Amino acid sequence: MNRNARHSMAFILLLSFTLLVSACSGTSNPAATDSTAQGTNNTSAEQASQERVLKDVLGHEVKVPAHPQRVIASYLEDHLVALGVKPVAQWSVGKNSVQGYLQKELKDVPTIASDLPFEAVLNFKPDLIIMDSASMVEGDKYNQYSKIAPTYVVGSNLNNDWRQELLTVGEVLNKSSEAKQALSNYDKKAAEAKAKLSQTVGQKTAVALWVTDKNVYVVNQNLSSGDVLYKDLGFKVPQVVQEISKTAKANWSNLSLEKLAKLDADYIFIVNSKGLSKDEIIKDPVWEGIPAVKAGHVYDFGQDSSWLYTGTIANGQMIDDVLKNVTQ
Repeated sequence: MNRNARHSMAFILLLSFTLLVSACSGTSNPAATDSTAQGTNNTSAEQASQERVLKDVLGHEVKVPAHPQRVIASYLEDHLVALGVKPVAQWSVGKNSVQGYLQKELKDVPTIASDLPFEAVLNFKPDLIIMDSASMVEGDKYNQYSKIAPTYVVGSNLNNDWRQELLTVGEVLNKSSEAKQALSNYDKKAAEAKAKLSQTVGQKTAVALWVTDKNVYVVNQNLSSGDVLYKDLGFKVPQVVQEISKTAKANWSNLSLEKLAKLDADYIFIVNSKGLSKDEIIKDPVWEGIPAVKAGHVYDFGQDSSWLYTGTIANGQMIDDVLKNVTQ
């Protein structure tokens, strides 16, 4: 018998044996097949019943998993970490620049470009996508993302109220109680810090500046670290900051050298992206007339600090920075 014939005969015998076993199995235990099918149906029904339908800010009715396991929530990682959720990918910009202050919790989480390319999102196989603002899903983007996974849009603006944002993310992730507790813990910390600062330094002005290679930016008094300094910690707002904040829409606005020279701040907190030391920065004559510089009340922090961001974790770290430098 040649090789082909042997293979054919072996195949026929194997097929006959398989059919016999299948027939015996089917005859002897029909209940097993029925039970398996019923179990599969029950599991599917249970998963469907656990889904929640939530309406996002754009009016989409989103079927959200009861307990999402693979979440992408670009630029909302502060809230995720506060809620004990590790995303499947974290926001990055440029050459994998990430939110440095969160890397203790997210150091092993791979990055995804901040504009969330469709193919990159697809490769991470998310079971839920949470978008920070409506601008991230303009045009046909929402439809494209929603084909990958349920997609929920949190806010209509680029700068949403971070407190409400946290509560909304908590609701979407089925962690509303954790979100409320995180806010309560933060408010308690802020109130205690505010009281300590009031006793230590009294009513003083302060400002957060972001110094880069080419420019100096000042924080909006109502957003980011400005919200922390003035609302939560009770520092007075310098006149220059008030003037700029009246028309500013972004977190940070360019500060001219003329305005910088007129800055009436008793304390200055610098986000240092210039590559020079604090002393090298403020030795420029334009700084010399500022009260904080005269009194030696200028403090700087690296790009991996939380001063450019917002959330219970970012804001809490800012408070720690202020207390460490101002009250000790």
